[in-house]
Amino acid sequence: MPDWFSKSIVDEKTTMLTEPFVHDYVRANIWHLRGRDVDLLVDTGMGICPLAPEIETPHGKQLLVVATHIHLDHVGSLHEFPLRAGPRMSAAQFESMDEAATYAYMFHDLDGAVSKLPAPGWRAADYRIPSAPLTRTLDEGDVVDLGDRQFRVLYLPGHSPDSIALFDEADGLFFSGDAIYDDTLIDDLPDSDRTAYRRTMQRLLDIPIRIGHGGHGPSFDGKRMREIATAYLERTGAG
Repeated sequence: MPDWFSKSIVDEKTTMLTEPFVHDYVRANIWHLRGRDVDLLVDTGMGICPLAPEIETPHGKQLLVVATHIHLDHVGSLHEFPLRAGPRMSAAQFESMDEAATYAYMFHDLDGAVSKLPAPGWRAADYRIPSAPLTRTLDEGDVVDLGDRQFRVLYLPGHSPDSIALFDEADGLFFSGDAIYDDTLIDDLPDSDRTAYRRTMQRLLDIPIRIGHGGHGPSFDGKRMREIATAYLERTGAG
């Protein structure tokens, strides 16, 4: 379906895609950043309709796709791309896309899973995520190099045990996945860890971001990120 995705131009190098007809609980942001030597795609949405045709990359230029964690709304189209990077700790699960790890089963019975059918006869109950073995694993301190900019990998668990983010230390650009975003933070999934999430929020207070592009919600600056992190710490603190 050609109009399944919405596309927003953020700046001359950055495009954001979303799936407007998907339930807002699993409507994630997909980020395409153009680098000098390599383009970067951060997360791939639900995979209900093909994503690859929507990503415009010059012929012959490499596109590296980074999955910030293995949840369904971030890895659905990962299999469509040849260069796939993701968290080292969940690498084995990307091979099977086990529903216990992706939570794909939650979508099967989600009321109002889509507001528009992507194809006649489509059913949420039939939704599945194809295997997408990682071609590169990422862990704390690794570097993703686009030629003109480098992103440091930060391991930021809590929402999920495998959550990672990408931070350009020179420029302050931050792709945060679901480690932090400007919307309702989810910390009650079976594999969420509020203690780890609190440590992540404490760490984020000291990271000098310029602009953050999250897995959900609008982009945010450093001041707003600290507000979100502080609010979480206050809400979940013992006193």
